[in-house]
Amino acid sequence: MQYTNQQELAVEQLATVFKKAGLSRPVNNQQVLEKMLSGASILWTAWDGDKLVGVARALTDYGHVCYLADLAVIDEYQHQGIGRKLVDKLKEQLGKDITLVLFAAPSAMNYYAKLGFKNVNTGFMILGDAQANHSTENQN
Repeated sequence: MQYTNQQELAVEQLATVFKKAGLSRPVNNQQVLEKMLSGASILWTAWDGDKLVGVARALTDYGHVCYLADLAVIDEYQHQGIGRKLVDKLKEQLGKDITLVLFAAPSAMNYYAKLGFKNVNTGFMILGDAQANHSTENQN
């Protein structure tokens, strides 16, 4: 497995990883995916030869905090330590003084605890219209 933060991704590659990893992301909205890629401060990827199998996409100020926006490993490569390695690479790049935070899906809470993340109950969010509408649709 090769890990790099130097490889640029196409929107289609990112969408494929999100789909195959089971992440709920706007995979059919090329404009949003382009913004997600261009707005990332750090993008670590995992490759099996020329096949993209994992992505860690983060936003940071490089001084205090980093938000791990996406950690995705395609289904047939999960449970092999790839996600852990992507997080390790991210932490290595950031240095030990940067706080790493994320917003996890309920089904991933145990996974992130295994990676050393601490569960905190001190957060809030305001959903954007697209996410709020998606949440409402899923409740019906």
